[in-house]
Amino acid sequence: MSSDEELDLLRQKRMQELQRQLAQEQQKTEIQQRMDEQKQNLLRAILTVEARQRLNRIKMVRPEYVQQIELQLIQLAQTGRIPLPMDDQQLKVILSKLQPEKKNIRFRYR
Repeated sequence: MSSDEELDLLRQKRMQELQRQLAQEQQKTEIQQRMDEQKQNLLRAILTVEARQRLNRIKMVRPEYVQQIELQLIQLAQTGRIPLPMDDQQLKVILSKLQPEKKNIRFRYR
């Protein structure tokens, strides 16, 4: 086998590996999109428009926090522990219970 043939073979193997990796990434992206779609459909059934808007506004500031809340709301709805659909006032009550209390920090100047 000449060095040109070996080089071509290596290039082909590398190209196949890159194509496989790309296919895997695309598959992961599609799965994630489907999961997000399902979650949004569940939240549409669980929350009123106003409540979803409130969550979206909070999501702009604290996306990780809202992700946890969304999962908790889905779990609560699936177990029947919250009324459906939940309006904005009910969501505010739940958010106030889940949010840790803020500490009042006072500075003393001498």
